[in-house]
Amino acid sequence: MNIPKVLCVEPSSVYLGTLVCMLKNAGYDVAVASNGEQAVSLFASQSFDGVLLDYDLPDNTGVSVRGNMKQMKPDIPVLLFAGVGPQTPILLRFFGAYISQERSVDKSAA
Repeated sequence: MNIPKVLCVEPSSVYLGTLVCMLKNAGYDVAVASNGEQAVSLFASQSFDGVLLDYDLPDNTGVSVRGNMKQMKPDIPVLLFAGVGPQTPILLRFFGAYISQERSVDKSAA
């Protein structure tokens, strides 16, 4: 059986620990990165079924990192996980879904 592998990109160790625990309990294999540079490097060198990406990274924005990832592997879904406030149509244009750190999942047209 093939276990789906997710790249989780989050600079906060508190959020990252919670996300990894939740994803592993849901049956995912999880790789982690704490900034955009690490995330893009891992994404380029490994195979992933999806990415859970924070918007506010110490070295970049989630939108920029997502752009780099989509240039390399356009078919891999990248979901935004952020506390940037209510979802906006602009963010949903770039991401398959927006997951607010304060709210539930809101899916857009991928």
